Parts: sequence; structure tokens; C-alpha cells
Amino acid sequence: MGGSCAQRRRAGRRQVLFPLLLPLFYPALCEPIRYSIPEELAKGAVVGNLAKDLGLSVRDVSARKLRVSAEKPHFLVDSESGDLLVKDRIDREQICRERRRCELQLEAVVENPLNIFHIVVVIEDVNDHAPRFRKDEINLEISESINPGMGTILESAEDPDISMNSLSKYQLSPNEYFSLVVKDNPDGGKYPELVLQKTLDRETQSTHHLVLTALDGGDPPQSGTAQIRILVVDANDNPPVFSQDVYRVSLGEEVPPGTSVLRVKATDQDEGLNSEITYSFLGVADKTQHMFSLDSTTGNIVTRQPLDFEEVERYTMSVEAKDRGSLSTQCKVIIDVLDANDNSPEIIITSLSDQISEDSLPGIAVALFKTRDRDSGENGEVRCSLSRDVPFKIHSSSNYYYKLVTDGALDREQTVEYNITITATDRGKPPLSSSKTIILHITDVNDNAPVFQQSAYLVHVPENNQPGASIAQVSASDPDFGPNGRVSYSILASGLELSSYVSVSAQSGVVFAQRAFDHEQLRAFELTLQARDQGSPALSANVSLRVLVGDRNDNAPRVLYPALGPDGSALFDMVPRAAEPGYLVTKVVAVDADSGHNAWLSYHVLQASEPGLFSLGLRTGEVRTARVLGDRDAARQRLLVAVRDGGQPPLSATATLHLVFADSLQELLPDLSDGPVPSDPQSELQFYLVVALALISVLFLLAVILAIALRLRRSSSPASWDCFQPDLCSKTRPGISPNYTEGTLPYSYNLYVASDSGKTTFNFLTMTPEMVPPQDLSNEASLVMSFTEENNKESSDSVSSTHVSFYECGPKS
Repeated sequence: MGGSCAQRRRAGRRQVLFPLLLPLFYPALCEPIRYSIPEELAKGAVVGNLAKDLGLSVRDVSARKLRVSAEKPHFLVDSESGDLLVKDRIDREQICRERRRCELQLEAVVENPLNIFHIVVVIEDVNDHAPRFRKDEINLEISESINPGMGTILESAEDPDISMNSLSKYQLSPNEYFSLVVKDNPDGGKYPELVLQKTLDRETQSTHHLVLTALDGGDPPQSGTAQIRILVVDANDNPPVFSQDVYRVSLGEEVPPGTSVLRVKATDQDEGLNSEITYSFLGVADKTQHMFSLDSTTGNIVTRQPLDFEEVERYTMSVEAKDRGSLSTQCKVIIDVLDANDNSPEIIITSLSDQISEDSLPGIAVALFKTRDRDSGENGEVRCSLSRDVPFKIHSSSNYYYKLVTDGALDREQTVEYNITITATDRGKPPLSSSKTIILHITDVNDNAPVFQQSAYLVHVPENNQPGASIAQVSASDPDFGPNGRVSYSILASGLELSSYVSVSAQSGVVFAQRAFDHEQLRAFELTLQARDQGSPALSANVSLRVLVGDRNDNAPRVLYPALGPDGSALFDMVPRAAEPGYLVTKVVAVDADSGHNAWLSYHVLQASEPGLFSLGLRTGEVRTARVLGDRDAARQRLLVAVRDGGQPPLSATATLHLVFADSLQELLPDLSDGPVPSDPQSELQFYLVVALALISVLFLLAVILAIALRLRRSSSPASWDCFQPDLCSKTRPGISPNYTEGTLPYSYNLYVASDSGKTTFNFLTMTPEMVPPQDLSNEASLVMSFTEENNKESSDSVSSTHVSFYECGPKS
């Protein structure tokens, strides 16, 4: 900046080349310093470093009082840095108006010595103004007689910006009647011209509203708009001379009523009333006049009703033009109706079967139908289709005739009926279609066997049920229809005579008990039920039914041991007088035919002649001594024992026990003789036992004598008496085991005889605790005797003992 003068200053050339007055004129000889800035810079913005461009130092700025002068103070110099700063708002459009080049001339003044420098600041344009029309609304009047192509010049918009930011183009809102042409002025500006593209018809639309937009070339561009209101003016400008003798037009049949078909045009060179022309139909059929209307003033032919190509393909009519002078002329108007796709295809069913069996094979014809479309060409070409997911297809048999056939397996249980929708679509644009729905019922075939709801049935029935009561119900379903799905129930034959136990209802499947069940006789049984449909052939299914007979407390306990007499009392049991507490006297054994909790027995003492002397096991039934026999206690005791089960309510049985305290059988015999003689077999058995004991005592004495004799003889012949030795005899003849076997009661009698004192010890009624009583007792008795001899060769006071055991036996249960 600053030209060659500034360069010479920066180079340090400060010599006096001319007289003293030459510096006043020296800057004028140099080029001015030029700056370029955009308009609307902010206040304080730096334009350039003026001091540097002038070749001055920062110290010279204040020393030589660098400043600028102009008509309007838009700029100032910073006294510290020498920068040229913006002082006031710079608006290019206000400063330079319409000048395309905007420059501000400044002078820079310095003193000591005084120098003046020229400065040019170029103001560049900024797109800060949008195009603007003088009026927001433009009103125009255009006659309907104006032919397309006629133009109307519109008012231009103004944009104070220049260059690219100035007005660039115009745009018109989309419409079918007008277009916009932008033309250039000789001065370089642009103006819009509105051009008619389509003949106006006041009867159709009397007013048009458009939007004119002016845009500049800025980035981004700015715009301004104006509303254009066009009023269509009616004109009678046709003389009775038609522009052509025959008017021919093609019109699509889809046009709505009120559509302008054509406009007959007649001209008249006359003026005034004679130039006013009226139009009318001449010799036109009534049907044609109902279809079209003629505007008597404009000659515009408009449709009155919808056209139908299928009824009339061409209309021919004569139009007369007559002015006020009664002059007329005629022309012919031919309107060809073009086919439009305005008719949907028709589907005509010629044959239909409303039902088909579900076992039908593919390819079976269900319906025969044809299609018809009144349109022509592609508009009348029809193709058919079916709704999705149906086992059918369409087979074309001939022109426009089709067959609907099966195309897959049918299953009535899945789909009872099909709603088959046939759709016919033509090839028009846009295509039209129609549809028809056929309801096809699927008839049933017995192809499904009955199915039980459960794979097996388990029924719990309490015993003693009412005969004839229902105990269960089986149910089987058959998805078939009618007799094919009607199920009947029956019991299949089996090894057991189940008909005497249960029966089943053929219709409902309810199982009835034919008799009262007894859990103790029959706890469970199983039968097979069959469900059979009524189809032909019939199909069936089987299922097992297991009946569990539940127990009820219908059996009272029964005392097995001890055996009871008619009065409910047992024979006596002998207890040693010296029996310690806990001594097992006897055991009450009872059974209950029931099961489970109903057979859970408990033993209770109802009455006792001496309370506290004996104890009774609650669950075992064992009778034991609770204490030692006292002096004041009676030798004969009586216990009344009750046996109860665990049922609700509980059932029970009682047994009366007679207990006798004695140390030997001899003590017991007087009591036995005084007591009542029982008349039952058990009493007789007891009597036989007493007699047998007496005989055993006699035999024992004989055995002792015999043993002494054999001992004396043994010294002379020992080998011949080996069989009498205890060891040898025990080997050749095993002793009888005292253990309880099945069918015997645990009673044993022990008799010991001492050879030195002659005292006999007799233990009566000793019971083995681990023995289990039999389920039944008999009156039979077996007597078992065993002799045991012990010899002591070295001692003279040897003791001989004889052990006698009695067992009461009965048959096996």
C-alpha cells in the first residue's frame, strides 16, 4: 500500500532532492494508498496500519500528529499503533446510493514537516438487503379471450445490493395457466413477464392467485414476494365466423362433470351489439344435450354428466353462432370418447359345489366361473388370483373361463369350512379389481379314533360303598363330526368277571360299582375300557382303569391269644410267687382284618382285681408284674383287657385273664378242683394236662429207681448201657427244641427232682417272649417229655433232674 513513495520511505531515502516547497507537492505525484473493506464493519475494526504504509514509526504517529480528514468522519487513526480504525457505521447503499463502485476519498495529514497523503477506501457490498417489491399485491385483469402465449409485464423488484448480491431471478408459484419469463432491461436489470399457458375460462375459475418471488444471488440468497391476483374478464369477441368448420377432440371417459371439452370460436368484424355472439346447439339429440352443455356467450362446451365409453364411443353435434344482427353460421363438433379403466372385472359363477369330502384328492373341481370386463384393450385383460393359505388353485380352461380345483390335502378337523376369495384384476393403470367369496364346507370322514383325556385312570374307592354308585368317569374326544365323532364306552372282556364288579355307561363314560367292595377281600383290580365311535368302519381306543379299594374301619380286633371261653375269659396263667417286677406273665395277641391306621392296635386294662400289680404293654400286649406280690395280695388275680384299633370311631374287643400265684402244681391243684369245670374243649385240655402231670410224676419216680439199678449194673457191663449215657443219647437222639413253632402256644412246664432231698420243683406256664401267637387255636394238645440225667461218678450226692415240657398246639393258619 502507498505506492512507490512509501517504498522509498521504507528504504530510508530521506534526502532533500528538491527545494523546501517540494514536499508539499511530492505526495501528489505518488499513487494513493488503497484499502478495501466490507460494509457494515463493527466500530473499532482495523482497516489497515496507516503509519506503516506511510513509512512512519510508531513514535512519529504522535510526534507528527498523524490524522485523517474527510467530509464525513467514518475513520480515525489510533495514536498508539497508527492503525486506521472504523469510527462510524458504514452502509454502502447509503454512502454510494446506486453507484456500482463505492470509494471513500481520505487525506492523511502529518506535521513537521507538513505532508498530505491520499487514501482510497473501497467499500465492498454485503448481501444485507433482500429484494423488495414496491407493492405487496399486484392486481391484474385478463380477458378470457386472450390466447395462450400472450404476456403481461409485471413490476420489478428492487435490491440495493450490487453485483452477485443484487436481484438475480424471479419465480412463480406452480399453476396450470401461467408461466413466468424473466427478461433483461437495457440497463442490465431484470423484469418479469407473466405468460398465459392455457386458455382461461371465467365460468370455470374467475380468479387466480399466484405468488411472485424475487431472489438475489447472495449466499445464502434472500428473497421477497408479492401476491398476484388475476381477475378473468369475460368477453364476447367472436363473430359468427368459426375458425374451422369441424372441431374434433378426444376426451377420456373418466373426466368428471363440468370439464371443459372444447370451445368453439367464431369471429365478427362488426362492432357494438352486432359483435356480440351467442352459441347454441342445432339439431342435436336430447341425449347429447343431456351429456354436454354449450355456453351461449363463450362457446365453451362442458360435460354435464359422466361419459361412458361402453355406451357411446363418439358424439357428433352441430353448433350455431349467432350475433345480435341475427347472422349465424354452423360448425360440426366431433367428440371421441377414449376408454378409461373405469369398469372393474366381473366374476360370474357358473357352477359351484358348496361341500367337498375331506378325503378328496388334489385336482377335484370345486367351482366353474368366468370373468368379464366391459373395458377394452389392456383395460379389459383380466387375471385371477386366490386368497393366501388355501389348498386350492385356479386352472384356466378356456378364454375367460376358469376352474377352481383342490391343490392339497383337506382336514375337516383343522378347517371346517373355507372362505375362498377369488380376485379378478385387470391390466389397466391403475388396475381395478373385484372379488367374490365362495364358502366351501368340508364334509367329515371317520379318520380320527377317539382319544382319552388321560393315558390311564386311577380311582380310589372306599370299601362298603353303595352298589350302583358312580366311582369314576372316563372321557374320550373324537374330532370327527356326527356319528363319526359320537363315542360310546364299554368294558373289554378280561380274565376276571368284572361285569359283577363295575359297569360303564355307554353314553357318558360314568363307571358304576355293581356291588359293595371289601378291602379285606379285594384291594385292587384293573380293567380295560374302550371308546368306540359310530363311524363306518368304527375306530376305537383303549385305556386302563385301576381301582384301588380303600380301607374303612369295619372290622373289630380279634383276640388270638390267649384262647377265650364263651364268657370271654381265658384259662389261668400261673405266676411264681417270687416273680420280680417286669416278669413276663403272658401276652395278649390280637389281630385286625383292616389295614393301615385302622389296624393299629392298642391294649388297655379296663379292670384289675388288684390295681398296680400288673402292667400291660400299650402296643405289645405283654402282661408283666409291676411289683412283688405282697402278703395281703390274693393268689388269684383277674384282668379285663380291651384291645382297640386306630379307626375313627375305634372298634374294640375284650379278654378276661385269670392269673394265679403259685410255686408248684400241687399248690394249684386244690384251687383248680374248687373252681368251676369248664365245659369247653379248652377246659378239657387243661384237665388232661393235670392228669398227665400226675402220670409224669409217677413215671419220674420209676425212672429214678431204674437209673439207680442201671448204675449198679453198669459196673459189670458198661458197654451194653451206652445208650443210657446222657452224651451218647444226646447224639443218637436229639432233644426236642423248646422253641415255639408255627401253630403252638408258648407254654412250657419244667419239673426238677433232686435225688438227695426228694424235693420236686415244678414250674408251670413259662412263656417264651419271642414267640408269636398263632392266628387260630385248636383243642388239640401235644405232650412232649424229655428226660435229662446227669451222673456224677465222683460224688455220692448227685442230683437227677427231669425236665418235662408241655406245649399246646394247633393247626397252621
